Amino acid sequence: MLAGPWASQLLADYGADVIKIERPGSGDDTRLWGPPWLADDSGKATAESAYFLSANRNKKSVTADLSQPGGQGLVKDLARNADILIENFRVGTLAKFGLDADSLQKLNPQLIYCSISAYGQTGSRSMLPGYDAMMQAEAGLMSITGASDAEGGRPQKVGVAIADIMTGMYAATAVLAALHARHRDGTGQSIDLSLYQTQVAWLANQAQNYLMTGRPPVRLGTAHPNLVPYQTFETTDGEVMLAVGNERQFVACMKSLGLGDLAAEQRFSTNDARVRNRSELIALMSDRMRLKASAHWLAKLAAAGVPAGRINDLHRVFSDAYAAEAGLVQQVPHALAERVPTVSNPVHFSKTPVDYRSAAPILGQHTEEVLRDELKYSSKEIEALRQSGAI
Repeated sequence: MLAGPWASQLLADYGADVIKIERPGSGDDTRLWGPPWLADDSGKATAESAYFLSANRNKKSVTADLSQPGGQGLVKDLARNADILIENFRVGTLAKFGLDADSLQKLNPQLIYCSISAYGQTGSRSMLPGYDAMMQAEAGLMSITGASDAEGGRPQKVGVAIADIMTGMYAATAVLAALHARHRDGTGQSIDLSLYQTQVAWLANQAQNYLMTGRPPVRLGTAHPNLVPYQTFETTDGEVMLAVGNERQFVACMKSLGLGDLAAEQRFSTNDARVRNRSELIALMSDRMRLKASAHWLAKLAAAGVPAGRINDLHRVFSDAYAAEAGLVQQVPHALAERVPTVSNPVHFSKTPVDYRSAAPILGQHTEEVLRDELKYSSKEIEALRQSGAI
């Protein structure tokens, strides 16, 4: 539901002309994933979910019933001149309609056809469905997320659909690589991406730790498996996240806390020693940090060049003065509201800046425009498709 839209939104941000094909009458399932709902200019709630708005800016919406010949023909006509097709269906769905990679690449050999599914296009699990939450469980992420057993914790999923989002990010880079290869070779290709394999791939150091030791990583809460100290600490009025990444920072951190002598002790003098003696060091640091407020420690740590920060909720993130300085939010036009806020793309190009052309489209907003201007359908042809229910 999210991986394909996330990939295509990123490409749209970079300047691609993205046409989103949706079911007539209902559209993308995430349109219904509310509340919250967009309010129109009069303050009345619309049927546009915040979830859908988060992943579909800068796109055009065209409705097509893929089970009907007219809907299939529309997609084929678009594919004849398209550079890229991204699909997020269960394996085999589009083949039933003659819209699989082999069929469309016969019409357009230069087409880059990217398929995103739960477990990939081949293999014993290829026909199984899958959503982000189950992939976070199945592919190992939940086993390393959450408070430790000793703290009474249980496996947790990440607070956003990160398996979907990361699959979308991999898809976008894969599409761009295939586009570059097409410039060299002159032909398109198919791309097969699965939520499951993507989730395993970006386990990064945790996966490599297992491969080298044979020991499954365990949940450590906010702590890091390979770095100490690298976790949250309680203060008199909240918590501070401390992220010490090298020996210089550790020495500076200990001096900032008034524990400078500990940095020279053999049991803490290297990161390797600190990982082995994690509980002893964390206990000493915790006792010290509980004596002062967060602001006190953050000021001292910042002055010493030690990375540390508050645990901010999203109100604090977006209301902080730095949000405006960094341009974290853009206001974009919407068909039902003059302006809608959207989180900025974090990439800053020197010559080709990200363009915020429009918010996510309403269902079928551009159907007639695309059929008329892109495909050169006549008014009579468009009306016939509409009467048949194909659009």
